[in-house]
Amino acid sequence: MCDIKKEALLNKNKEIERTVSNAYDELRSFRTWLKWMCVDQSNAFSACLSWFVFILLAVIVPCLSHFLLARDDSDAAHSRPYDNVVQLSLSSVAALSFVCLSQFVKKYGLRRFLFLDKLCDESETVRRGYTEQLNSSLKILFIFVLPCFAVECAYKIWWYSSGGTRIPFLGNVIVSDTVACILELSSWLYRTVVFFLVCILFRLICYLQILRLQDFAQVFHVDSDVESVLREHLRIRRHLRIISHRYRSFILWALMLVTASQFASLLMTTRSTADLHIYESGELALCSVSLLAGLMILLRSATRITHKAQSVTCLAAKWHVCATIDSFDSTEADTPITRATSDHFPVCSEGSSDADDVGDEEDELDNTKFVHAYAYSTISFQKRQALVTYFENNRAGVTIYGFMLDRSSIHTIFGIELSLVLWLLGKTIGIS
Repeated sequence: MCDIKKEALLNKNKEIERTVSNAYDELRSFRTWLKWMCVDQSNAFSACLSWFVFILLAVIVPCLSHFLLARDDSDAAHSRPYDNVVQLSLSSVAALSFVCLSQFVKKYGLRRFLFLDKLCDESETVRRGYTEQLNSSLKILFIFVLPCFAVECAYKIWWYSSGGTRIPFLGNVIVSDTVACILELSSWLYRTVVFFLVCILFRLICYLQILRLQDFAQVFHVDSDVESVLREHLRIRRHLRIISHRYRSFILWALMLVTASQFASLLMTTRSTADLHIYESGELALCSVSLLAGLMILLRSATRITHKAQSVTCLAAKWHVCATIDSFDSTEADTPITRATSDHFPVCSEGSSDADDVGDEEDELDNTKFVHAYAYSTISFQKRQALVTYFENNRAGVTIYGFMLDRSSIHTIFGIELSLVLWLLGKTIGIS
């Protein structure tokens, strides 16, 4: 009985440690920002407030805006014929993002979800790089959101100031328009930020795994045994599987919702009666840009980490070849053999000007440099070959229900989307 109480107390202390910010918490500013955005659910009061704000800004305000404020086609200067697509698109992705974020924080906690609890096991390079990326995540978020929000503000201010609505629900037209404008802008900002927040968190987690893979590449430059290399790779694969399991539903639903939104937009703008005036279709274009930017963050992060994880196979094969060449050179040094010398196959040095042409595309995983074989005498050929075979038959990366998200998958998605677009254009404007 005493042991049960101690275990319960220990679990409670762990819960407090992961939810309460302190002076040494890496997530202190992050948690503060989540509270200001009303998406923090660390306790019952915060959870209730978070759900209330979500229902208000993602459901009630868009409905009121569409059914009460959106003008009909009789007022051509202030009509909003695409408002239904804009409101449904933003609210749907915001609902998906909010529900997924709530489940992530409630089930795992923010520290565990961001793998900060495992960061103590990593090298100093990985810890420093991940901390810097964590601190700059909010800046990246606002880099995407603020330009679109500025355009949305300009449009809403013009729409209300030029007489877009005349519904004095507060007794005064000016006060009513001001309140309505603030609510609409708050709703747009809230829904967009929630969607981009989940996308940026996925990018942040993927960046950690890329740092770990780059740090893992160092094992091929030192005297490492095959077992330690295999154990580290299995640990990375396990973390990639965890990321895939957590985010697979969000990525799949985000892809479907954004695709549906774009096709609805394309269908409405290619009608014969459609008016593509900037004041009418500008908000639809802004919505499409925001959704596509968030989707690109997801797909680019997933394909990048998959590419880096699969580059380990190439690096291991190159390590195996260099070690084999070095072992043969050492054993046959006294045997006169006719070889193809550098006169036939000139070898450029690593510091040649060709390295400058590559730019930043090369790193520890993707490069064309030889692996210096100076400590491979302790690893036999059979062990190295077995390790390379393991890498070739166990591809790591981000998956969605078993389907690998790599560059080939992106090409497949693009092909399917293009086929649907051409089919839709053929039905609307007659493209065959």
